[in-house]
Amino acid sequence: MADADKSIHIIGGGLAGSEAAWQAAKAGAIVTLHEMRPILGTEAHQTDQLAELVCSNSFRSDDHLNNAVGLLHEEMRRCASLIMECADANRVPAGGALAVDRIGFSSAVQAAIESNPSITILRGEVTELPAPGAAATIIATGPLTSSALATEIQKRTGEDALAFFDAIAPIVHRDSIDFDKAWFQSRYDKSTTGGDGKDYINCPLDADQYAAFVEALIAADQVAFHEWEASTPYFEGCLPIEVMAGRGPQTLAFGPMKPVGLTNPHAPDQKPKAVVQLRQDNALGSLYNLVGFQTKMRHGEQVRILRMIPGLEAAEFARLGGLHRNTFINGPKLLDPSLHLKSDPRLLFAGQITGCEGYVESAAVGLLAGRFAASDVFGRVLAPPPPITALGALLGHITGGGDANNYQPMNVNFGLFPPIETQVDPEKPKVNKKLRGKLRKTAIAERALEALAEWLPG
Repeated sequence: MADADKSIHIIGGGLAGSEAAWQAAKAGAIVTLHEMRPILGTEAHQTDQLAELVCSNSFRSDDHLNNAVGLLHEEMRRCASLIMECADANRVPAGGALAVDRIGFSSAVQAAIESNPSITILRGEVTELPAPGAAATIIATGPLTSSALATEIQKRTGEDALAFFDAIAPIVHRDSIDFDKAWFQSRYDKSTTGGDGKDYINCPLDADQYAAFVEALIAADQVAFHEWEASTPYFEGCLPIEVMAGRGPQTLAFGPMKPVGLTNPHAPDQKPKAVVQLRQDNALGSLYNLVGFQTKMRHGEQVRILRMIPGLEAAEFARLGGLHRNTFINGPKLLDPSLHLKSDPRLLFAGQITGCEGYVESAAVGLLAGRFAASDVFGRVLAPPPPITALGALLGHITGGGDANNYQPMNVNFGLFPPIETQVDPEKPKVNKKLRGKLRKTAIAERALEALAEWLPG
């Protein structure tokens, strides 16, 4: 087979595109990875690095036996994921979560891609899709697909793209935080392996402070919408803080500002009404981001209102919050079970543009797309991962499990897995018990890893 027949083009150098390139190259394909930055920037990116993290620096829970995204982490590690390898190498303290030094992480991904002799990086905007029957191409342009390419995708798919807003949380310099009011502690003192249970900075608000803060959020001056943005809905898992405040006075206290699992050492007998948590954002520990505080307030308003939080009165911000538009296709209607466009099987989609949500989910779909595309060019058939795995459950939602009439972005969760309802009691073999809580999650996870081992090549 000629080398030209082994070639794969990947459009987009984010987490999904980088992972897809790595997997395809490992399988023997010749990969061209197209990234438009820095020739053409986006509303959210600040560098030209591959796999730049534009929002949080957290990959969320790393507990593979009790959390679906933690299980996805583990499955990806077992699939030799580049994204997980670089995340593990650049992790920073974050309780039971996997968070990374964002600069170190993206630099590691880029170094690996650049050093792979089977991958060529081309910088510049791709404005046209390949003609039907051309070389295999993976579209992994993510939530910030350029207007020209988005128009081409619409023409090729015959579908209008859907869109929502994804807001970015502010980042604070640690040395500007007042630790006479703030303190270090993880909820319920949970920590990463070897940690001390003090991975987060906590800022408490009493009832009056909380009420004033909510009132200020609701009244804040916000970024005006462009006409084309006015009808774009938010993703429920990443609502701006001021939007949550507007849904009711207690919404934040039961959401990102919930005070549970924490004790203020400055006032141990006083339970705060709400707590703002900040999570380490870089390896040096000099930057912390406000957890769950994505926002579309104007920058001046952000500084004024966030400094109302006890401990942040003199906060200096390394980055203020922002807002960008997220675009995705109707995966269940347009894609086959292996991420190929039904109307043109040489075209695959990966990452957030498929309607998955989250860093890890995007990279996971990129991992699958890279493997599927490599199998195509070598004339092999790669069956999708079993639906009882995290990879398979996520893939199933994107390619058919989601409601095509009301398709919305989705994080991986145990609700996407086929149920595991009963367990035989070894002491009473004739009696079946329903699995609940952690027992159910652990059983799903163990079942998934067994199935993954059977799916992976020996």
